[in-house]
Amino acid sequence: MAILRSVSRRCSLMLSLHQLIPKMQFSFAMPASTIAAMNRVIPCVLMRAGTSRGPFFLRDWLPADETARDEALIGAIGASDLLQVDGVGGGSTLTSKVAIVSKSAEPGCDVDYLFAQVGVGQRSVDTRPNCGNMLSGVAPFAIEQGLVGAQDGETTVRVFNVNTRSRIDVTVLTPERRVSYDGETGIDGVAGTAAPIRLNFLDAWGAVTGSVFPTGQRIDLIDGIEVTCIDAAMPLVVMRAHDLGLSGRESPAELDANLALLARIEAIRVAAGQAMGLGDVSTSVVPKPVIASDGDDENSITSRYFTPRRCHASHAVTGAIGVATAFALPGTVVSGDEGRPGARVISVLHPQGRIDVEVAIDGAGADARIQRAALVRTARKILQGELHLPPYVFTKPIEGDRPMKRLIAPAVAAVVAATSPMAMAWPDKTITLVVPTAAGGGNDAMARTIAQKLGPLLGQTIIIDNRAGANGAIASEFVARATPDGHTLMFGYIATHAMNPALQKLRYDPVTDFAPIGLVGYSPTLMVANGTVPVKDVKDLVAQLKAKPDKYTYASAGNGTAPHYAAELFKLSTGTVMLGIPYKGAAPGISDTIGGQTQFMFPSLFTALPHVKAGKLRALAVAGPKRSSLLPDVPTLKEAGVDGVDVQQWYGFFAPAKTPKPIIDQLNKALNQVLADKEIIKRIEDHGADVETGTPEQLGALVKSELVKWKGVVQRAKLTAD
Repeated sequence: MAILRSVSRRCSLMLSLHQLIPKMQFSFAMPASTIAAMNRVIPCVLMRAGTSRGPFFLRDWLPADETARDEALIGAIGASDLLQVDGVGGGSTLTSKVAIVSKSAEPGCDVDYLFAQVGVGQRSVDTRPNCGNMLSGVAPFAIEQGLVGAQDGETTVRVFNVNTRSRIDVTVLTPERRVSYDGETGIDGVAGTAAPIRLNFLDAWGAVTGSVFPTGQRIDLIDGIEVTCIDAAMPLVVMRAHDLGLSGRESPAELDANLALLARIEAIRVAAGQAMGLGDVSTSVVPKPVIASDGDDENSITSRYFTPRRCHASHAVTGAIGVATAFALPGTVVSGDEGRPGARVISVLHPQGRIDVEVAIDGAGADARIQRAALVRTARKILQGELHLPPYVFTKPIEGDRPMKRLIAPAVAAVVAATSPMAMAWPDKTITLVVPTAAGGGNDAMARTIAQKLGPLLGQTIIIDNRAGANGAIASEFVARATPDGHTLMFGYIATHAMNPALQKLRYDPVTDFAPIGLVGYSPTLMVANGTVPVKDVKDLVAQLKAKPDKYTYASAGNGTAPHYAAELFKLSTGTVMLGIPYKGAAPGISDTIGGQTQFMFPSLFTALPHVKAGKLRALAVAGPKRSSLLPDVPTLKEAGVDGVDVQQWYGFFAPAKTPKPIIDQLNKALNQVLADKEIIKRIEDHGADVETGTPEQLGALVKSELVKWKGVVQRAKLTAD
């Protein structure tokens, strides 16, 4: 009876709480943006893009309400003070920029890009202009966040700029289907070099005002100064330097110190805004003023670009396109050689160097029209993680744990925690999914595919954290030591939880240090060869190796991984010798096998299949119990005369040990729901893996049995970690 009375009192308390705060029972199913706003913690990627820097967000990471969104951006940048010490801004308009990216609903476009210029020393957010520098980071960000699939070599992403309703093709380098930031391309205003990013503006002409020359004329007279009002990627009001008593080669500091000049430029800009149909622009950053002068040759022009009340330290990309367009078209205040038709490269010279813009002109004279403009930028990812927003930027009270605690007495809160702690408290922040291999490999692709669907089911964003190295031990140790609260998970696989622990003593135990969540699936191992290797088939390879040991080398994803074990079993079964080269993951191993630095590899079918289909690798045999339906003509090793090489790779989700069972159960349920999705099944199967789900207990039993199996292989093959 005492137990029944206790349960009755507990139910009464829960019912009262339900009536008092009805929304709380649905907290688990809230959109990620709502939860992020409640907790003032949002995912963020900070990037240097072109000569600008700022945070990049997926739209779903931010509050859906525009007012709350803008307040979040003000808090993120730290716009309230000039130095922006309370945010990630840098006390300059160049470092007070934000990119918001999402899947595009525009026909033929991949992603939407909304640019926001956040104030410096003032709480303002302006989404009317565009920023071409920040645009250069959109495609890499979109690819890494899973919005766009990467191609092998380079990937072109069609971006729809929401601010100007224009389209831009952005091409980035993606060797091995992963974004590369490293390269030899330098841009003025940025230290060092990086990978080139090509921006091809398709229809930015008149995108804001509806006309390239919105006043109806190519030259207007404002305050006694001839100007050209042009809308080409960015609305500009272009003035000649000598009309203002300047040489045009003044430094930004000199121009900023000339207060009388700044006042006159601003008066002209405001009048030009009215003439261009933009209305009162006194509180807007568009149109931008430009002071232009002669360049160094017939294909260059010198520009001083204002943002708009200070001179830019270098130059905006969109501004460079506008200046180059005004230079290329006839009849403007800065026209070059009367606008010869065809494509040409125009150099826009700025205080820190130059921006080369390729423009294409159709027609001549008054009929000349701009067709397209393209240029090259670079970008670099600086950091990725969680951004904490200060409460003072929000005008509305933030709902969530703090208001709840004010409403509920401590004793009642304790009852709530005792009765349903997980339903009320988890997940309450971004979830990190640690992948033990480099970005671009099969494991990474599978993890990202699942995370895209799993995050919305859990009501939180899932960030992929690639921690390659030590054959998965670095990632495994990190997760094993993480707080067991369900916010740090691991995409484990046969190497991290069976093969590597069977090979050597590690600083983690695959059984006792982890809580299994659920199986994801299996993928057979495929024996592949570089396309130029003079080997007909497996039988021919064995004959050549017996005649000349160590004639060939094989790549592995590191000692203690499936490609390593499969190759060593192959050598053991055939009585041959072949030198192994360990890599930090399958992706670089595949890359060197394609390039010919190594000749053979035993990657998973999931990892190898795209390269086989592209003709970059030749499939010799399946190291598994049966042929693959995706490569029906490729025999198994057993069919090719080599028995005993059966390496079936498996993948699963894990959490740190001692993660509460309600969280594990909820994760298992959500994971299995994702893996029942027909789209997910097809995407995984198209890459050569078979989806298979299960319970946490089944995955735990698999880990234990696989450990026993591979310890036996280590003993038979006399394998070592060296």
